[in-house]
Amino acid sequence: MKTSRILHLHSTFNLGGKEARAVQLMNYFGEQAEHTILSAEPGNLSAREAIAKHIKVNFPEDAPPLAGKPSLKRYRKMIDYYRGFDLVLSYNWGAMDGVMARTLFSGFKGLPPLIHHEDGFNEDERTKLNWKRNLFRKFALGGSMALVVPSERLETIAKTVWKQPENKIHRIPNGIEVKRFDKKPQRGALPGFKKAKEDVVVGTVAGLRAIKNLPRLVRACATAGDNVRLVIVGEGPEKEAVLSEAKRCGMDDRLLMPGFQANPERYVGLFDIFALSSDSEQFPISLIEAMAAGLPVVATDVGDIKSMVCQVNQEFITPVVEEDAFVRALSKLVQSEQLRQNIGAQNRMKAQAEYNESKMLARYAILYGHALGRPRFA
Repeated sequence: MKTSRILHLHSTFNLGGKEARAVQLMNYFGEQAEHTILSAEPGNLSAREAIAKHIKVNFPEDAPPLAGKPSLKRYRKMIDYYRGFDLVLSYNWGAMDGVMARTLFSGFKGLPPLIHHEDGFNEDERTKLNWKRNLFRKFALGGSMALVVPSERLETIAKTVWKQPENKIHRIPNGIEVKRFDKKPQRGALPGFKKAKEDVVVGTVAGLRAIKNLPRLVRACATAGDNVRLVIVGEGPEKEAVLSEAKRCGMDDRLLMPGFQANPERYVGLFDIFALSSDSEQFPISLIEAMAAGLPVVATDVGDIKSMVCQVNQEFITPVVEEDAFVRALSKLVQSEQLRQNIGAQNRMKAQAEYNESKMLARYAILYGHALGRPRFA
């Protein structure tokens, strides 16, 4: 079978939810494809460490930039570059210029199909979508073959705000290889991690970006008890802001930030509680991983989070504007080991039943295969 050449247009390629899923699919498709990855933030490429060694992938430095002032000349260069590939996959707003280029030059022959993936919004669209971006998306998506979203909220936005036809929209919930999280976590998997008998460890896996509102999590942990330790796994531009807030709250000696760490099944089970303090999420993969590891969750009520967790966990998903409620929910879990175990066990069962990767992989294989003129791509 012919090896397919796939071009990926990413807003950033630091490991987060969309990057983890993209890598998951790359590893799954194996030797059937060769991948070229462009990032609108060329220096942010930490997700490359999660790509299996046998996967053919390159990160060219001479490709047309994804970020820049929109212009026909710039878009034409993108189109010329696309001709070397069989399929273009774009991700989030940071890659939307690449989507627009494909639409504006859709009449040109020999161009590969483009499938866009939209996973959520940055801080600048946290409370209200930008009307200019909505118009841009509405037009730019016109030449795409399909639009993939993971959550019900994004599906609604795609239909009602971006005015995309129903037959173009594919809602594919995220999934993981749940069985990987059945094993006990590895000692030494997190550099610098230590836990005393009386400690309760709150952990999160997140890009250190403003939209994740990690200072909120720092403040909550500082209030929840002197025995609370916080672990934040990830990289990003907000690291200093998080460290500063920890120092202000007296949490700096109980905070561990080990940076990006691959293979979360090695360490997520070291946490007692998983937490998400984000101002915006959709269908976070890190949440599924925590559930598969048997953890209770405290989180802000954004995206599909509340419907993702088991029913008894839902009272610990609090309104995003009520920080006091977030603190109370966290404190209640900190104070009861039995409650944590009960909720964690039910979360694990739900992850095993509903979020295994097999359904997700099959749907992407069919969608990408159709774009490449095959029954399925795997």
